[in-house]
Amino acid sequence: MAVNYLAVLVSSIVAFIIGYLWFSPYLFGNLWMKLSGIDSNKKDKPVKKKSMTGSLIGGFVSLLVMMYVLAYFISYAGAKTWVDGACIGALVWLGFFATTMLGMVLWEGKPFKLYLLSVLHYLVVLVIAGVILAVWA
Repeated sequence: MAVNYLAVLVSSIVAFIIGYLWFSPYLFGNLWMKLSGIDSNKKDKPVKKKSMTGSLIGGFVSLLVMMYVLAYFISYAGAKTWVDGACIGALVWLGFFATTMLGMVLWEGKPFKLYLLSVLHYLVVLVIAGVILAVWA
């Protein structure tokens, strides 16, 4: 199995940017905060910003791992076209993300809209990353 590490890095950066935009006030950030019960007007904002750097680094490292595993699946399947990559990304999403994240609704009592907002983010990320990783293999 050959994994293109540059493609893993690029797909991780793209996924990070998608997440930044998805959860920003420009797209769904305000809705996400409302559904999550987060008050953006709290006085503990400086504390949150201070710990944000570690969270961003940890989030990016987790994306690197996710993209490496996705690249491995794509390589194992012999996917070379953008359609193959998109399909594998969608299957990984369906089998691992859509199913396990449903627990936030079933067991944690979170709103179904919050689940949709979060899980659709991963669908977009995995389909786009699947395309990048398959074509760039």
